[in-house]
Amino acid sequence: MKPEIARQLEVNVELTAAVLTAFIREETEKAGFQRVVMGLSGGIDSAVAAYLAVAALGAASVHAVMMPYRLSSANSLQDAQAVVADLGLDALEVDISAPVDAYFVHLEALLGCQADNLRRGNRMARERMATLFDLSAYWHALVLGTSNKTELLLGYGTQFGDLASAVNPIGDLYKAQLRQLAEYLGVPASIREKPPSADLWVNQTDEMELGFTYDEADEILFQLVDLRQSPQVLVAAGAREAVVREIVRRVTQNQYKRKPPVIAKVSTRTVGIDFRYLRDWGM
Repeated sequence: MKPEIARQLEVNVELTAAVLTAFIREETEKAGFQRVVMGLSGGIDSAVAAYLAVAALGAASVHAVMMPYRLSSANSLQDAQAVVADLGLDALEVDISAPVDAYFVHLEALLGCQADNLRRGNRMARERMATLFDLSAYWHALVLGTSNKTELLLGYGTQFGDLASAVNPIGDLYKAQLRQLAEYLGVPASIREKPPSADLWVNQTDEMELGFTYDEADEILFQLVDLRQSPQVLVAAGAREAVVREIVRRVTQNQYKRKPPVIAKVSTRTVGIDFRYLRDWGM
């Protein structure tokens, strides 16, 4: 990453932590809840969200759920357990192997072909989110999101899977900024330093699947989105043209993932169009 961009991506970690802690507390209470529930994967995103949630609500009000699949890395579960131990969380482990495998055994018999890694990974992500929303009803807890700004812009996530949540405290932080916050919050080094992975299949890493690093993506996205530079300007300044094109394609193609379902307007007052109220009515 170019030094000038790296400097612009630096955040005041103390202020950012304070803002996000207040955000979690206020948005949870406005929705009429006192607790949150979240998936804890062993990755940096969910770890940061957990540390912020505990600072906002206290450990007793944060329900962490670890949801491994039979092919998930044992190290991921160990890292998640390290966060649980450090924060003093009362966590639950729910193995999603049986329901995911049962679905594909049944569907493959019907269709006569096996699912690829993408379909399996999406099913795992949605199984995890279905589990969280069920437990949110059980605990009367709001589902806390763990998708960062880089992932949201790239569409690197599963719609109604890991991209789903009621409140997302880290969605406006690029991956580079999240790393800064993680260090400030005391997230274990084993989590901060390992290659990012959705852990959807053996040896899967985000950067291998994307075809570029998060640092490269952050630099290009920051200039495209925050600085409003054109792709042509970035390429002329030395950015890899193929990567710029791929990132622009991903941002454009995945806009639908960042929007609520589009409703056809046929009445005088349509939800999300001209029937819109402030979310902070309060309870």
